[in-house]
This record gives sequence, structure tokens and C-alpha cells, in this order.
Amino acid sequence: MSGDELPPLREVIAKHGLGALKALGQNFLLDLNLTGRIARAAGPLEGHEVVEVGPGPGGLTRALLAEGASRVIAIERDRRCLPALEEIAAAYPGRLTIIEGDALETDMAALVKGPARIVANLPYNIATPLLVRWLQTEPWPPWYASLTLMFQKEVAERIVAPPGGKAYGRLAVLAQWRTRPRMLFDVNRSAFTPPPAVTSTVVELIPRAEVLAPADPRALERVVAAAFGQRRKMLRSSLKSLTANPAAMIEAAGIDPTQRAEELSVEQFCALARAFAAAG
Repeated sequence: MSGDELPPLREVIAKHGLGALKALGQNFLLDLNLTGRIARAAGPLEGHEVVEVGPGPGGLTRALLAEGASRVIAIERDRRCLPALEEIAAAYPGRLTIIEGDALETDMAALVKGPARIVANLPYNIATPLLVRWLQTEPWPPWYASLTLMFQKEVAERIVAPPGGKAYGRLAVLAQWRTRPRMLFDVNRSAFTPPPAVTSTVVELIPRAEVLAPADPRALERVVAAAFGQRRKMLRSSLKSLTANPAAMIEAAGIDPTQRAEELSVEQFCALARAFAAAG
């Protein structure tokens, strides 16, 4: 059986009894025109390894292979989906590696030979934790060359948000510090089985060769979490959860203590992270 001879995804789902599980954040993408569009957005894929998280019955997996990925490493927690993925592996000999396991506990860098592309319709319940983990990769530049990921549209808007608005927060700072993120296109809820309650959006994140400003990623994460944890308060108040003397840290960073988190640029958050790390 070749890739062209694989049965329609609805038949695969019926054959293997693959009802989407809400507990796993599953919404299967069955529109092969759409999966092809996502794969092409991550391309060109010829000669590249691709890591896919949560392939489910394999709609996007098929598209990635059809678009020429040299190898797809598919990480799937739901063992019910493995037989369907094994059928795809048989149709593309030597090009699909199936890993059964939790993506949050998988050392993905160890699975690839060189800078890979990460392409995924992420399960909603692990999408943000996974992205943060990828953004905190050390050393930097990371083991991946690009991220092409589907999120709920609200999350996508938070990733690309500029300072000053309600959507600007922890995700925006962490993503924009180390990558160049942009929203590519929306995906209507009707494209999924079952349809989610919200529109989805495909986002591209390209790692920066050099981060916007120097900072320790863990220190930056703590500063950003504290600042946005009480985003309506001035920094001199919101950062009290981080240090007993926030005024000294804020002054060392050269920032007005009456500013609020949403008013700071990514570079200013990095200055705060350096001041926090220096204070020990």
C-alpha cells in the first residue's frame, strides 16, 4: 500500500474506534486539503525531519510525508491511535517513527539528527506547556529550526500580542524574546471531529539566532509570572511576590516603578530578569 492508497480518515477512525477523547484534548483534523496546507506552511520539507505531537489518526502525518519530509517522528500518548499510524508507516517505509508516550516527558532533541521542524495540531490541554518548554530550550539556538503549530485563536493572539493590550502577557514575552512569531491562518471549527468550541489558528515561530536581549530563561520566567500575576498593579507592588525589595531591582533595571506589566517591552523584562538574577 502506498500513501495514495491509504483509506479516507473517516474510515480509519471507524475501523479503529477512534472517538476523540476530551480528557486528552483531542480534536481530529480530517480535511486533507487543510492538513496539506499546514504541511506546506512548514515547508519546504524535502530532506527535513519533522516532529509531530498528537498525530491522532494521522491526517497531518500523511500530509507531512506526502510533502516530502525525510522522516516524521510522531509522538502519540493514545495507544488506540497506534494501529492507524502503523498503517501510514507501512505506506511510507522507513519514513515514519512512532513514539508512544507523553510529549511533556519526551526528550525530543534526542530523537532527531539535526535541526528539525516541529509541526503539530497540538492537543489543547498541553499546547501552552509544550510551547513554553520549547521556548526554554537550552542551549540556544535550539535543536529545532521552526515551529508550525495550531492553537486556539485566543492563545495564538496572546503569542503575537504587542505591549499595551489585554492579550500581552507571559506567552508574548517568552515567545517574542527568543522567536519571531506570526499568525498564518485561521482554521474553522467545522474542520475538526468533534468540532471544538472555538476557532483555531496556525502560528509560525522561527527561532532567533540571538535573543532580543540577554537574560536567564528561568529568571525571566519568574519575573514575567510575578509581574503579570497582578497585571493591574504597578511593578513596585506586583514584584513583591518575587523579592522583598522590588524597588532596588526595578531601579537597577532602569524602569519606572509605577509602570504596569503590560506597558513593558520584552527588552525591559529582560533587564528586570538580569537585575533579579544579580540580586541572587
